[in-house]
Amino acid sequence: MNRQEAVTLLRKKGYKMTGKREDILSFFEKADGYRTAKDLITHLEANYPGISFDTIYRNLHLYHDLGILETTELGGEKHFRMNCAHHHHHHFICKDCGKTKEIDICPMEEVEQLLAAYSIEGHKFEIYGRCPGCMLAQT
Repeated sequence: MNRQEAVTLLRKKGYKMTGKREDILSFFEKADGYRTAKDLITHLEANYPGISFDTIYRNLHLYHDLGILETTELGGEKHFRMNCAHHHHHHFICKDCGKTKEIDICPMEEVEQLLAAYSIEGHKFEIYGRCPGCMLAQT
């Protein structure tokens, strides 16, 4: 999803497009991978001194509920990124910098065979590790 698609969805659902909401969308559109609420508040503080974590989390959860942002958990903390559901794929996620790489294979065909008697309602497949840039930085 890009910023304009997100703005259109927000308006269609009856939400006002404020400067803060626009800036949050721009932040995630430009981000290369998953980012935390703390990353976002640090980014926004220059233009919105005193912005609260309540405002940040309220908007992050709204965007997640509407399918604008997707989430994962890294190091016990929730991380967010712009939803990239244009086609079915999964991600490698760098535990250090949060960058992602698309993985175009899906293990669900095999899993569905193993769970034939179960009703599967959805899935998420993520691989965690370190990207080449972070591995180089460690040496």
